[in-house]
Amino acid sequence: MAEFQIAVKYQPPSLKNAFLFMCVMLPVWSIVLPLGFGIGMTWFFMNLSGAVAPVAFTFAMFCLALYLIGYTASAASEDKFIHVQKEGIAMPLFMLPMLAFRRMQPWQNLKAAHIVTSDNNKVLMLTFEGPKTVKLNVNHLDKEKLESFLLSLELWAKGCQRSPELIAYQTDLQVEAGKGGGLSYTHIWQDELSRRFATTSFIPLEPDQTLQSGRLKIVRQLAFGGFSAVYLAQRNGHEQVVLKEAVVPDNADPKEKEMAENHLKRESVMLFGIKHPGIARVEDYFVEDGRYYLVMEYVSGQDLRQMVRQHGVQNQEKTINFALQAAEVLNYLHHLDPPIIHRDLSPDNLVLDNEGNLKVIDFGASNEFVGTATGTLIGKQAYMAPEQIRGKATPASDVYALGATIYYLLTGKEPKPLTPAHPKVLAPEVSDELDALVAKCTAFEPEERVKTAQAVIDMLKSIQ
Repeated sequence: MAEFQIAVKYQPPSLKNAFLFMCVMLPVWSIVLPLGFGIGMTWFFMNLSGAVAPVAFTFAMFCLALYLIGYTASAASEDKFIHVQKEGIAMPLFMLPMLAFRRMQPWQNLKAAHIVTSDNNKVLMLTFEGPKTVKLNVNHLDKEKLESFLLSLELWAKGCQRSPELIAYQTDLQVEAGKGGGLSYTHIWQDELSRRFATTSFIPLEPDQTLQSGRLKIVRQLAFGGFSAVYLAQRNGHEQVVLKEAVVPDNADPKEKEMAENHLKRESVMLFGIKHPGIARVEDYFVEDGRYYLVMEYVSGQDLRQMVRQHGVQNQEKTINFALQAAEVLNYLHHLDPPIIHRDLSPDNLVLDNEGNLKVIDFGASNEFVGTATGTLIGKQAYMAPEQIRGKATPASDVYALGATIYYLLTGKEPKPLTPAHPKVLAPEVSDELDALVAKCTAFEPEERVKTAQAVIDMLKSIQ
């Protein structure tokens, strides 16, 4: 698993002004000054023994010094990101004087972090060994990355004293993020668990093992990885269900273990509350022998990828029918309070049941910790929106995945990742209207896509 890294944009007004000034002065320091240096050195070498040689050399060095200052200032004004990773935190170049010109600060050097409120502005103060203090105006930090940034302080800066005000502010951010649809297990927390407990032995259940006093019996394993597994199970001796299992390692720090358990419980309750005929139900959740389980409806049928492989590409009428059913499910999820983002919509996770109805399975929200039942990673990235790959999924990310799925149904080919898809290129019989809809759903920027799942439904019905 790749190490978790985030880049938090920090651009106070002074940095913006400096950048604009350097842009305006670009012709001077990038053209005029190098030219002046060249003229000065030429003049110097042509008059080595003359009285003008010292003047020429001084002029050349003056131009060189100004050029280097301009180049350095330009680089510093362009560097507007705080880079966070498990080894430490790297501040932008313009902050180097505050840190004794040591850009990369290991986490053990961070001694204190607290929030100060002044003139309605919140300032995050980070005190490093030295002591060296960095002040960050919260208003100028990237709001989308701020929660992850503060969580990284909590997880990795073990010697850092976090003030009660900072802890309260972080809690408020997490609550606000939850209202915005942040129901999934936090990426940075998942990465930290994997890194710390990679050597922990997790033994999945074997066939015929039972749970809940014999009520559930394992039939076979569907998928396994990390601290999770997915099984086909039998309930009460006859009914088939899907069982998702997650384990928090015994050697986890007690506080961290409690946080992980709370995340799992909260997510289980949220998924348990989803009731829609087009969604595989979460029917139960329980804890047994320190392991966490979700009992999900088993959907007997064929997923859309299998269907295309067996029967070939789908015509426009059938594709629109499937797309409408999937869009209805997304519209339902996105209108819950708080909204739920599926995060893993693809032909693999859309199953036709025995009655011919489409069902959405395998929520990416739960998969972030408890794994995935599909076992198919090939092509998954082709269905992921750019912002989701960057770790910030939104409802528009599900719209992107739906557009990519429509493309696959019409062409039988995986869409090219991070590129607007045009099925008409491979399937000329596709109407211009449907081709345009797929392209708009898979636009690179979220604001250029079809805005909502309901809008997709309306457009599909107008094409139908």
